[in-house]
Amino acid sequence: MTYSLLGPMRVVESSAFIAAPLAGLTLAQYGADVIRIDAIGGGIDYARAPRMPGGRSLYWTGLNKGKRSLAVDIRRPEGRELVQSLVTAPGEAGGILLTNIGTPWLAHALLAARRSDLVSCTISGNPDGSSAVDYTVNAAAGFPAMTGEGSLQHPVNHALPAWDIACAYQAAFAVLAAVQRRRLQAVGAELRLALSDVAFTTLSHLGYFAQAELLHEERPALGNHLYGAFGRDFGTRDGRRVMVAGISAAQWRALCGACDLDARYAAMDEDARFAAREEIAVHVQAWCAARDLAQVEAAFERHKVCWGLYRGVQDLVDNDPRVGA
Repeated sequence: MTYSLLGPMRVVESSAFIAAPLAGLTLAQYGADVIRIDAIGGGIDYARAPRMPGGRSLYWTGLNKGKRSLAVDIRRPEGRELVQSLVTAPGEAGGILLTNIGTPWLAHALLAARRSDLVSCTISGNPDGSSAVDYTVNAAAGFPAMTGEGSLQHPVNHALPAWDIACAYQAAFAVLAAVQRRRLQAVGAELRLALSDVAFTTLSHLGYFAQAELLHEERPALGNHLYGAFGRDFGTRDGRRVMVAGISAAQWRALCGACDLDARYAAMDEDARFAAREEIAVHVQAWCAARDLAQVEAAFERHKVCWGLYRGVQDLVDNDPRVGA
């Protein structure tokens, strides 16, 4: 879906992998004219899996839809000059660079000498420019030791590149903020974002750092239980699996009503529900196991339970109305 909220705005993107391309895609979906700079024949992630039988990367195509592409031989001085001229071309719409390549000939100072109000955003792995990817940053952030049954000796990695995604949206927001300031004050900006900074500040925002620093606690691995409230996965009689969450008081009342939990459980606050999670789970599992998914779904919908069905992606694409919408 594309909205025409950022036109006219031209962003030159020199990027690979996830964070910077997703930031550019986000800007393009809101109406910016995003022009990728690509190596002739494709860049380093142009053929990354998954691929169609003919070799076309679905990954690359998904992250770069809605953009234009300029294929340039950047090994030649003429190619570099072409890109530099595109980035620094005069006009209110342009003068915006988004990159995670770290190319010296696209350095902010070099380009700002040609256009003083340049807005550049450079994404790196670490603040010092050293290499890191989402999965190495996530290991440092501690999440594999608290995911599922994980520990520091037996970490459990997850498939979602969360810090790439968070960094991408942070970068898109930062670019817009800098462009807005340029419109008001006629000044440029050099923006630098690191995946590790995004990850570690998120840990701070969500209380993980404070829990370690002030309470001297490590967040434990809890299997599939939610931390600090009640929520877990449960199996139905016909072999399907559902996730339920009772975080707010209204969500908890709904779950108690749907699963016939008695008044003692219904009166529990969030801390009590978390402490009694194993005991409560026995009752909810017994209730779900006695019913097919259709019966569970009907009861959950009637009581307005916060729940979700575990699906494969193929099932999601084929059967979840939210995807079609």
